[in-house]
Amino acid sequence: MIHQHPLAYLIGLEGVALLRAFAGEYDEEFVTARLAEIRALLDPAGELGSGGAARPLTSVEAYGSWAPSYDQPGNQLLDIEAGLVHPLLDALPVGVALDAACGTGRHAAYLAELGHTVIGVDSSLDMLAVARTKVPSGSFLDGSLEALPVPDDAVDVVVCALALTHVPDLRPVFAEFARVLRPGGSLVVSDPHGPVIGVGLPIVVRGADGAPGYLPNRSRSAAEYLAAALPLGFEVRHCEEPVRRPPFVDPEGVPRGAVTPVPPLRPSGTPPDIWSLHRFAPDATNAAYEGGPLAIVWRFELTS
Repeated sequence: MIHQHPLAYLIGLEGVALLRAFAGEYDEEFVTARLAEIRALLDPAGELGSGGAARPLTSVEAYGSWAPSYDQPGNQLLDIEAGLVHPLLDALPVGVALDAACGTGRHAAYLAELGHTVIGVDSSLDMLAVARTKVPSGSFLDGSLEALPVPDDAVDVVVCALALTHVPDLRPVFAEFARVLRPGGSLVVSDPHGPVIGVGLPIVVRGADGAPGYLPNRSRSAAEYLAAALPLGFEVRHCEEPVRRPPFVDPEGVPRGAVTPVPPLRPSGTPPDIWSLHRFAPDATNAAYEGGPLAIVWRFELTS
């Protein structure tokens, strides 16, 4: 179980903002404002509620509940990530492509448009159902990243988008990528980054029983991907870490590109929705997230 308190998130943002100020990125006026804001947040702490606990979910449980809304517009991460991954895929020869942890088939659909024979693998049957509708010509299989239901040396391209963040150990997953790829094949990987490397904010959704649950997110350093990939014969052909476009939120706490209203505060006993909290500290939110990478995108080539 985890316990998420709204003040823990807000004071954490204030702390990151103050560390940036301590390093010289902001002036005395900014520091004074942040300290005053912290005092104000602590005084009427009851207004924010006491947060709540959530139990761990498997990716099958979490993404099953998320499948109907995953493709809704307004997700800055998905938009920016696709804008970086698509050019990498455009430059590759057409062949057999595996979308590993394909989800709703975002990249599978693009690969099919490019002319690839597409295989999609995911552990969520709900996500696979959406992908099959989106890409009727694809072959979509139930399976995990650690045990891909694909023969050895079967594909020319592997794409794994925004999924490794949920994996506790990268090494067996990269070993599977190397197993199914033909020599000379390409692996395109994207993964989200949190505001602080090493701290990944979990995805909190309701489980099948209606109770809050969470799926862990890991915000990894570049070295961790390299340690998993290089010993297997992968070589880096491209690496990019897109930065969030400032401001992260407007003065009312509304994120850039939002198409739905900011959610209301949740009652005590329930983990907070972080998007409902930014309005209490928009300047600290922007300072904490500014300049930090939104994601990391790799293209590896299997040379042996």
